[in-house]
Amino acid sequence: MNEWWRGAVTYQVYPRSFQDTDGDGIGDLAGITARLSYLADLGVDAIWLSPFFRSPMADMGYDVSDHTDVDPLFGGLADLDALIARAHGLGLKVIIDQVISHSSDRHPFFAESRRSRTNPRADWYVWADALADGSPPNNWLSVFGGSAWEWDARRRQYYLHNFLASQPDLNFHNPEVQDWALSVLRFWLDRGIDGFRLDTVNYYFHDRDLRSNGPLPPGAGPLPHNPYEMQDHLYSKSRPETLGWLERMRALMDEYDDRILLGEVGDNALRSIGLMVEYTRPGRLHMAYSFDLLGPQFTARHFRSRIEGFLAAGPESWPMWAFSNHDVMRHVSRWQDFGSSEDIARQAAALLLSFEGSICLYQGEELGQTETELEFHELTDPPGIRFWPEHKGRDGCRTPMVWDGSPNGGFTTGTPWLPVKAAQAARHAEGQTGQAGSVLEFYRSMLSYRRRTPDLRLGRTRFLDLDEPVLGFFRGADLICLFNLGPEPVALAVEGRLVAVAQQSARLAGGTLTLGANGFCHLGPDRGALSVAG
Repeated sequence: MNEWWRGAVTYQVYPRSFQDTDGDGIGDLAGITARLSYLADLGVDAIWLSPFFRSPMADMGYDVSDHTDVDPLFGGLADLDALIARAHGLGLKVIIDQVISHSSDRHPFFAESRRSRTNPRADWYVWADALADGSPPNNWLSVFGGSAWEWDARRRQYYLHNFLASQPDLNFHNPEVQDWALSVLRFWLDRGIDGFRLDTVNYYFHDRDLRSNGPLPPGAGPLPHNPYEMQDHLYSKSRPETLGWLERMRALMDEYDDRILLGEVGDNALRSIGLMVEYTRPGRLHMAYSFDLLGPQFTARHFRSRIEGFLAAGPESWPMWAFSNHDVMRHVSRWQDFGSSEDIARQAAALLLSFEGSICLYQGEELGQTETELEFHELTDPPGIRFWPEHKGRDGCRTPMVWDGSPNGGFTTGTPWLPVKAAQAARHAEGQTGQAGSVLEFYRSMLSYRRRTPDLRLGRTRFLDLDEPVLGFFRGADLICLFNLGPEPVALAVEGRLVAVAQQSARLAGGTLTLGANGFCHLGPDRGALSVAG
């Protein structure tokens, strides 16, 4: 088997915001196809498409009402076929989201399931009786706020929803549900899709006994804006039955050549790395990623603990690392207190593309794009609307891609579904193309360098014991990666030579390497010698 995914770089496309071709203000599949040459020139190996399936769009496509069709907002199946063909012609793999842990409440299956307790799909969703006082069966909470249980007057029962009440959870304890989900995967595999990003991969199963979750140990900071973050979700997700289901999916994937499964693992920091390792053991997922590097932490200790922890626990497992996606604040804005936007953008690129594992970039990241500041009336995201202003939701990272200096950044000739504001419009692709020192050209250089450097794609990692704020590690035997994550210059005694493409604010003279604020470099062997001392 061609394990093309090992060490590969995937680019996440958020279809609503990538390129609009029909002037309705919403991106579409034809727009993605038109921009594929940009992604091929950037130097990525694959694209991941966020949901484009039929949906009422209560959660922007993560509430699916037909898992085997394209929503007319984005085009049709013929548009997807054209996208796949064009991507493959450019040497790009195509990965698509699969949102099968739940559906829209407008899905025909749910309409049937809620009709009675005896119909053929009565057990396809998670239903439970009320307690004697009419309250929900346990204390499980929704990620989007409030109880995870919604009362249905027709069945006179509660149904489970880990997200919106309009996103009821499918019951994966029912073998018929698993068989249906496999048929969905097969449908897309037969159309030429190269793999799947499995949304909420640890949410498929719930505790059959519906035991209540306990609390997480209280943190040192203020109470979170969402009480969901106060529970240890031991019984509502991440159940042991998940492993057998992952093995069923993998068996299907193995019937096809060179197809992959990537899982999104959402759990607390105490559990996420362990789940990633378990889920990617042989015969399960090919790769998994967590939210561990998608938070505010920007220290050498944090990055080392997450990566070293995974590699030590799962030498046969394989991670994917990302700094941004459609669910979190863009990392240039998250880490704005640690350096200028441009310096942080380049340092983050070098850091991420130096990690062992596979890598995911989020659209606009290669432009140094920042989070958009939105007014309340501009929001579309349910948790943002619910928890405003303490939590502004996910719209700020989902605003349209900015291609050029024309109105709306060249994204649409109409009114964009989210606004393109001045701070984002200033960072457009056309203005950075061919400009020495731009964030875009740095990404292109780093991606080319990673692709042609075996140690960066597949070399093993050995961390160096250096003091904060310096992160250092070997990749393979012939490359050292060094990063100053602090605001003050640091000096290190080294033997080696600077790799020109991978450096910023780095100066080597007389065996002393000086890294300025947000400085970084790669060192290659100099006459066979390669070492670092703090």
